Order: sequence, then C-alpha cells, then structure tokens
Amino acid sequence: MLLPSITLALSFFLPQVPDATIPADAHAKYTVAGHGVQVYKCTAQTQTTPATFKWVFQEPEATLFDITSKQPVGVHSAGPTWTWNDKSAVVGKLLQSKPSPDPASIPWLLLEAHSTGEPGALSDIKFVRRSDTQAGAAPATGCDAPHQDNIIRVPYEATYTFYSAQ
Repeated sequence: MLLPSITLALSFFLPQVPDATIPADAHAKYTVAGHGVQVYKCTAQTQTTPATFKWVFQEPEATLFDITSKQPVGVHSAGPTWTWNDKSAVVGKLLQSKPSPDPASIPWLLLEAHSTGEPGALSDIKFVRRSDTQAGAAPATGCDAPHQDNIIRVPYEATYTFYSAQ
C-alpha cells in the first residue's frame, strides 16, 4: 500500500509536534513502523442472557521496521512486548488510550515500558507510544455461536516511538 509508506516517510521528515501525554523529561530514541496483524478470538459474552458474541483481542503479531532503511529491527508480540534484534526487550503497561482519527483503526496508546530482555537498544526505554494506526480493528460482524472460538488476524500498520528518560 503506497499511502502508508508516504505517510510514514512524511512523518519522519516533518518536525515532531510535542505530545502532551509524553512526560517532559522523556525524549524519542527510536521511531519504527510496525506491520502485522491484530489477533482476535470470537468469544461468548456469558454475562448476557442469551449469550452474545464478540471479537476479543488476543495479541499483536508485527515486525518492526526502521523508517529510514526499511530493515527489520525487531518484533511486537503479546505482553505487549517489543523485542529488538539484539534480544533487548520491553513489556508495556497501558497508561493512556485514545481513539484513532479513523474508526476502522486501532487506538493510539501510551505505555510505560519495563526492560525484560538482555542489555541492548531497549534497555533504557521508559515509554512506548503507538500512533498513526491504520486498520487493525475487530470487525463488527462474523462473530456468533457457529463461529465461537474462531481466530482472525486483522492486518494493521502503526508507528511506534520508544522514549528514554533524560
């Protein structure tokens, strides 16, 4: 898809607007493009009578790419966890969520990060922001009794910015 690539390239060259959600003592260390899927499971909502069904988020599965070189630098997986090619990793704890400007896209997030991997590129990362999301939202249909426990993978793209504290 050409449009997301252009958008990501433009966001790299445009001056970054300060985000009020990021603490003042943090600075952007890495900005990468995530390309992958959001995994959902069709689950019965048993608190309703009769039971209704809903797509429930399970995990992300994405490859992270350097915006400039387009080379893979790591992966994003359940936890949520980001793991760099050097085996350094952080797990995130949700601090803030705001809807994407596009209702078909997953929300923008700010997460507090804690190192869980080997020493390396992500060792001093304190926050991860997911922004500029494209697609990835669970479908509004297709989850009902005959499809209970079905798994779907919805493609998405996002920008991930990793912040260290100064």
